[in-house]
Parts: sequence; C-alpha cells; structure tokens
Amino acid sequence: MLTDTAARKAKPKAKPHKLTDAAALYLEVMPTGAKYWRMKYRHAGKEKRLALGACRT
Repeated sequence: MLTDTAARKAKPKAKPHKLTDAAALYLEVMPTGAKYWRMKYRHAGKEKRLALGACRT
C-alpha cells in the first residue's frame, strides 16, 4: 500500500515511473516532478488508463 509519505518523497527519474497502491491504482511520477493519480482497467479486452488528477504534495 502506498502511503502519503511515500507519495510525497517520490523523486523524479529520467523516464516516467509508477508507484502502485491498490489493484489498479497507481501514482505516476514524471521526469518534471509532476505526480498524477491514474487507474488501469480493461474495456472490450483492451487495457485503458483513467487519469484521476494531480497529486497535491
């Protein structure tokens, strides 16, 4: 489980990376330092991503 502290301390890397929380929920950390909550799901057999919003840190 991803904690508030871990989300706040997440550092940007050269490429976007993910910190997973629950089954399909994750925090995507961009190279610019921006952090976005996203959810992965399947629809009609294809994997999709839903943007839930920016992480306020």
